[in-house]
This record gives sequence, C-alpha cells and structure tokens, in this order.
Amino acid sequence: METTKQNIVITGASSGIGESLARMAATQGHYPVLMARSKKHLQRIQRDIQADGGACSIYVCDVTDEQQVKQTAASIMDDVKKVDILINNAGLGRFMLTEETTAEDAKAMVDVNILGLFYVVKAVLPFMKAKKQGHIINIGSQAGRLATPKSSMYAATKHALIGFSNALRLETEPDGIFVSTVNPGPVKTSFFQKADPSGRYEKSIKRFAMETDDVAKQVWDAAIEKRKREVNIPKWMAAVSKLHAMFPGLIETLGKRQFYKK
Repeated sequence: METTKQNIVITGASSGIGESLARMAATQGHYPVLMARSKKHLQRIQRDIQADGGACSIYVCDVTDEQQVKQTAASIMDDVKKVDILINNAGLGRFMLTEETTAEDAKAMVDVNILGLFYVVKAVLPFMKAKKQGHIINIGSQAGRLATPKSSMYAATKHALIGFSNALRLETEPDGIFVSTVNPGPVKTSFFQKADPSGRYEKSIKRFAMETDDVAKQVWDAAIEKRKREVNIPKWMAAVSKLHAMFPGLIETLGKRQFYKK
C-alpha cells in the first residue's frame, strides 16, 4: 500500500526523540520539517536524511520567542503549503528541590514547556483549521502523571501540558483536528545531563531508560498510526501512575526510595 506523503513539523528536532522522529518520518516516505535552535545540528540531520534518499526542511527557531515562532510558521507555510502533523517535542528540565530552584530556572521551564508549546500551537493551528484536518502530538512526560521529589516545577509544566492537550482536543475536534499526548518515562538523551549535572539521576535510571528510537517508534505506532489520545510508556511506569491515582499513599510509601534518586 502506497504511503500518503505528509508534512510533519517537529520542534526540538536537533537531538534526542525529535531527531529520531525526523529520521523515522523520512524513512517512512514523509517530509519532516525540523525546528530547533541549533543550526549546526539541524544541518547535520538534513545531510543524513538527504544521503539516505530523503528530504526535509530545517528552520532555526527558539520556541520561547513568540514573534520568531510566528515568522517561522509563516515561512513553513510559504514553503510547504500545509502542515499535516505537528509534534511539539521541545522540552527543558531542571531537577532540584523547590527551595533550591531559582526563579530563572522555573521561568525557563515554563517558557519552553508551556509557553513555547502554546506559541507553536497558536501559530500552526489556523493553517490546520483552514484545511479542516491535522494532528497535533504533544510530547509530555510521566512526570505529568506522577510527580516525584526534585521535580516540582518540571512536573507542574508537564501536568499543564496534559491539561492543555485535553482542552485543545475538545476545541479542535469540530475542525477535523486530533490531539494526542505522549508521556514517556526516562529516555537516554542529553536531557538528564542538563537537568541534573551531578549525573546521579541519570545513573539511577540507566538500567530502565528507553532508547530514543524505541520511543520514536511507539510515538509513530500509537499516536500517529493508531491516533490514540494519550500514550504512556513504558507500560510498567504507566501502570504505576495508574496505581498512584488510586492508592497515592501506598505508592508514595513504597516508591519513596526510588523517587529520591535524583
């Protein structure tokens, strides 16, 4: 069966999950439209995709800059004419106790994880509504379902992402636009080196952290192909978050030792 080529915009596409999704989209015969701050990394990915016989567009953009996001969205529409799928993958984390978290750290997470998400959706949404079709996929975190110590502000932004996505889904359904949320657990990326420079947390989750390609495949299969409203991975962590919703005291007591490994 022939694949219908789709234009897939991916934010935070210069590394990690975003990069894996970009490569997967190109391999599947689609056209990735990549957004990130690093021109150097975007160009590297573009060269690799072209060397494999694919094609993509790259746009240097900081999602925390609303005007830059608007201009980038307009440029994308001028160049590719339509956006079939938008994957909001850009994210930022800082792991520390609340009392140690500076206002600058808190603001940085809100700016990327919430306002950046809002800016991109707001800029792209009118184009999807005009076509009466589209799929928005917001990459969240299991921290948005089960908060743990040293992640108060990060967890708050990911809880907000889930709430935003659920409301957006109801708003856009009449316009033929579907919204999915993907909440992965720990993933082997440079994220943790920035979130916890001590390396303690990265070491503690190393044995069960997922590979970016595995996460990208699950995003592709569950969110894009099956159009699920919410995808929680890995399954065992999704089960723990469900149990926490039913028995919060028990799970917090049993999991306290692991929760503090940040």
